[in-house]
Amino acid sequence: MTSETFKPIVYLKENCPFCLKVRLFLLESGLASDVESRDFVPGTEQEEKIRAELSPHLDRVSFPSAQLEPGRYVTESDDIIAFFAAKAGRDPAGMTVYRNYVDGVFAMSMKLWKENQELKKVASAA
Repeated sequence: MTSETFKPIVYLKENCPFCLKVRLFLLESGLASDVESRDFVPGTEQEEKIRAELSPHLDRVSFPSAQLEPGRYVTESDDIIAFFAAKAGRDPAGMTVYRNYVDGVFAMSMKLWKENQELKKVASAA
């Protein structure tokens, strides 16, 4: 497989806010059709297959993940988006739907997640 025929692969978990961030960027940037998307539902055989596929290439398998170029794997949503933003010549800051998600639902979700983690920590210490 040469880099000329290589199609980047993104691995996206259902209901993952970081995965949705990547998906929205790809859709709004017009790159979704240039990427192979391997979607899965947590706890399924498909997830096991994807984890087995990724584990030799990553220190820790997490999602989203992507193979951006042959042999180049990454796991951070911001790194995946930065790669595709550079490729498309698009500034994520100027993408309306993407920014609405990141600054709205995603930001609130992360705030609630952090709050939940703090509450769990306090509860376990009691």
